[in-house]
Amino acid sequence: MGLFPFAVLLLSSFFLLRLCSVYGRIPTTVEGPFKPVTIPLDKSFRGVAEDLPETDPRVQKNGGQFQPEQISVSLSVDYDSVWISWITGDFQIGDDIQPLDPEGVASIVMYGKFRMAMDNRAEGYSLIYNQLYPFEGLRNYTSGIIHHVRLTGLEPDTLYQYQCGDPSVAEEMSDVYFFRTMPVSGPKSYPNRIAVVGDLGLTYNTTSTVNHILSNHPDLVLLIGDVSYANLYLTNGTGSDCYSCSFPETPIHETYQPRWDYWGRYMQPLVSEVPLMVVEGNHEIEPQAENQTFAAYSSRFSFPSVESNSNSTFYYSFNAGGIHFIMLGAYIFYDKSSDQYKWLEQDLAKVDRKVTPWLIATWHPPWYSTYTAHYREAECMKMAMEDLLYKYKVDIVFNGHVHAYERSNRVYDYTLDRCGPVYITVGDGGNREKMAIEHADEPGNCPDPSSTPDEYMGGFCAFNFTSGPAEGKFCWNQQPDYSAYRESSFGHGILEVKNETHALWTWHRNQDSYKSVGDIIYIVRQPEVCLIEQKVHTYRHGKQEDM
Repeated sequence: MGLFPFAVLLLSSFFLLRLCSVYGRIPTTVEGPFKPVTIPLDKSFRGVAEDLPETDPRVQKNGGQFQPEQISVSLSVDYDSVWISWITGDFQIGDDIQPLDPEGVASIVMYGKFRMAMDNRAEGYSLIYNQLYPFEGLRNYTSGIIHHVRLTGLEPDTLYQYQCGDPSVAEEMSDVYFFRTMPVSGPKSYPNRIAVVGDLGLTYNTTSTVNHILSNHPDLVLLIGDVSYANLYLTNGTGSDCYSCSFPETPIHETYQPRWDYWGRYMQPLVSEVPLMVVEGNHEIEPQAENQTFAAYSSRFSFPSVESNSNSTFYYSFNAGGIHFIMLGAYIFYDKSSDQYKWLEQDLAKVDRKVTPWLIATWHPPWYSTYTAHYREAECMKMAMEDLLYKYKVDIVFNGHVHAYERSNRVYDYTLDRCGPVYITVGDGGNREKMAIEHADEPGNCPDPSSTPDEYMGGFCAFNFTSGPAEGKFCWNQQPDYSAYRESSFGHGILEVKNETHALWTWHRNQDSYKSVGDIIYIVRQPEVCLIEQKVHTYRHGKQEDM
């Protein structure tokens, strides 16, 4: 298993002593694989959440028509650049909509270091998007003017202040906000805390999740898909926990786009000062006229796609100190001939692990989940990309989609592997849909294989297992050995990378006090054991094959 260098132990000793005094001894992944643990469902737990109404003051617009709102910060590829985004003007929804002119208001950010003059000026671009339904009785939508401005030439780990808007009209400038840049990319330099959450929505449980995130004072927030859940509504604002159940006769799967505006207003106090990085989920598909999809997702957020040599908002990469993040798209082509796969291969090949030792990947639907919900739904993506991620020794994978929490042992191709990633599902942000509580390995819960293909990407890759404890079966008959910990509860996670080899992962349940944790572990890298140059081993039909 290898020995930790003495220097690493010295660097970690302070953190271990501090945390052990609070939580007791904290396990590490080097001690694994761990025996699978399932926390029984709390019978008093409310698994269905109630949306915030549009009358809630936290989602209502404040200020004049062109006062900047829904302000957010996101990262570019490295510490020296960030994006500022906001919206001006009012959205319209109805039969007769008149799109606003994006050129009618300037996209300007004035900024400077904290407590210094904001005499730096950056100009960006603006756009609007429409959500159109050519059917009688359905209402169309056109957004306010969405602004995106990239700030460059920033210093690392530095607090900046900024205003956004149109400085030619005083009342069209925002209040002053603040953000801190990421640390310089290097093996000794990391953000203090990274919040990780998926399937957030805009419910009263969401507010609890966000309050818990705020209490942890993150430097960065990763949102692993499924953002506003606007597609759980008809265009007249009528909502449902199950769209297909309540509205089976609708001519198209409508969405109520104002929920996006409500979500942006609610989230502004957090994301106007803490960078938010988003990857798309299935609830962002939002089909409309002429088969257009993902219009709100691709328009409302800033992505470092161009900076990371991606030609898509669905996949991109960036650095945060000594961490290289890869954000992948599960709802765009991902096979070996696709643009995404080719981009991923090139991006991974360029990562210098001496500069960014940690390699973390995220996408929406999990490859390793033991819940009945969405069981093995992303198997085709797994088959296409898993070997590549294993070859380059991705350390951690974050997913959402399944509305529960689960952490894996290190795993590759359904087999315990000390050089495989740790997969963590955090699709428990608090959305309106039901919590996932059933496990596929429990009696009577194994899904019909024909029900498991992804509805959007199509294809079917999940067959009976050919080897291991589930040989000849579609599901295990007990919690799989790759599943280390699972629990159904709303919450979020915090990642604290301490040095080149140790990262502390904690998962926080909404029902607990702010200082409590539901799951805690040190994720430990072993680069001296898991060499990037080593051959990739696959296990097909019970036989090891070298690639």
